[in-house]
Amino acid sequence: MVRAILIYATLFLVAPWIAQFYGNSILCPLLRVALLSEILNGLLSPRSKLAQKEMTFGRWAFISNGGGICGVALTIGLSFVLRDVWALAIGYCAENAFRCLFSYILYPGLPSLGWDWDAMRDILHFSQGMFGLAFLNLLFARTDIFVLGKLYPASSLGHYSLAVNLIQTPTVFLIGMLSQTLLPAFAHVQTDKERLNRILTEVTSWVVLIGVPAVAMIWLCSSSLLTIFYGRSYSATPVAHALGFAAVVSLLNTLNSLITSLFFATGKPALHRRAVAVSAVIMVAIAYPACRLLGLEGGQVAALIAIAASYVLQIVRIRDIAGLNILRYCRIFAPAALTASGIVAVGVAAHFLGLGTNPFVNIAVTTTTCLLAYLCCVPLFARIRAVS
Repeated sequence: MVRAILIYATLFLVAPWIAQFYGNSILCPLLRVALLSEILNGLLSPRSKLAQKEMTFGRWAFISNGGGICGVALTIGLSFVLRDVWALAIGYCAENAFRCLFSYILYPGLPSLGWDWDAMRDILHFSQGMFGLAFLNLLFARTDIFVLGKLYPASSLGHYSLAVNLIQTPTVFLIGMLSQTLLPAFAHVQTDKERLNRILTEVTSWVVLIGVPAVAMIWLCSSSLLTIFYGRSYSATPVAHALGFAAVVSLLNTLNSLITSLFFATGKPALHRRAVAVSAVIMVAIAYPACRLLGLEGGQVAALIAIAASYVLQIVRIRDIAGLNILRYCRIFAPAALTASGIVAVGVAAHFLGLGTNPFVNIAVTTTTCLLAYLCCVPLFARIRAVS
């Protein structure tokens, strides 16, 4: 809660300078309203976090997803009345307002006014490794928007943002779901390296097997997806390429989050902070030249390089902490790579046959190929895992 207040106070004060930097005065009040969500997120019922620790995910899903659904519904309703960006800003803020409300409905009770020095000492010791993590994540996640917003027109930035959000939105949901499940599981066996490695390897295997072919499918029909969701004006080549790179970034980010959950469960968040610091530094250093040279897709190219460096660093760290077998870990990618190769081959053949010109046909052919690959490879992979 204190951190949320400090973040909001800082951004509240610098909002006028941000608006002046982009030459858009409306950004100042928009930032101040939208960022109230940080305060509301910090005001969640403290007891609601017990749902994750006790692995009662039904209630937590209602709080998290129910707040999101109510926020989206409010945004859609406001869009018919306000018909401008304020509908998005208010709806975004309302998401955490609903989550805060639901958390106190399901887990009523206010924090005690008493002071437990032992608990405070443990919290401070753990939080030392997280100091600055929010700011570093912000640099990694939003540097591309800051740079592209300065280099290109607002319309181009809007096309880029909507294309990237098409893949980032479900990815954020997936990462949240995996983290909420794995964190208590890792914490339960935090002293058993063999079980930590087995859980990490098993979950990573399935994420890779399902994710890599899905990324290949998105690359093959990125323009078609943008045409169907947003219209042909959004399917220009740079925007389509940005969507393809965003899919790869999202997959690596998901795999990275699995290791992050292990770090947090074993009480070593500082290791994750170092990896995020590396990705933030790389992003800040190469975002401008990448966007200048490559155009809109340069933002996601920079993000891909940054997250890849962070992922490799975390793999090295987890080998030292939990004794992960790097060779065994890398073998996970072989079946998924073969499956994706088959999907790409069929997709390229379909383009040569002229099936890729129609968005619906292109998506239907690629999706069918991907589903057939899953039906063939997933049972085989499950048998191999069972034998090994």
